[in-house]
Amino acid sequence: FSKRGFIVRSFGTGTHVKLPGPAPDKPNVYDFKTTYDQMYNDLLRKDKELYTQNGILHMLDRNKRIKPRPERFQNCKDVFDLILTCEERVYDQVVEDLNSREQETCQPVHVINVDIQDNHEEATLGAFLICELCQCIQHTEDMENEIDELLQEFEEKSGRTFLHTVCFY
Repeated sequence: FSKRGFIVRSFGTGTHVKLPGPAPDKPNVYDFKTTYDQMYNDLLRKDKELYTQNGILHMLDRNKRIKPRPERFQNCKDVFDLILTCEERVYDQVVEDLNSREQETCQPVHVINVDIQDNHEEATLGAFLICELCQCIQHTEDMENEIDELLQEFEEKSGRTFLHTVCFY
């Protein structure tokens, strides 16, 4: 997204950072204060081969070059034009948080969810889809009036269902 000229931030919405572990019911759980470097070294110590093979070490290495640690959305007070989520549960948490904040400027923010399975292949395909969506939104004359039609076109084209709502700051 950054390479395509978009200003992007990435957040978690849970109470902790959860990364895949040795089994689906055994994730690695970290506090949001834990740096990517600390997570990387912890997983390296636990099972270098497993976390290299599943791509987690690569992801953490990339992330630590972008920012020191994960950020929690609910702790961020910055204003956004568009918030994209990739899981309905996260979408619900974002909308709930935005609706619980005191409205100060009444500036709208569009929150859109595209369900993407949490694996490398789906994430790659989803990233291209979301990037194309963002480019189309960027080129609309009047986002407020065109976004519903645009999302409908993307649903038909991709075979995915999008959730969309507008919240206000």
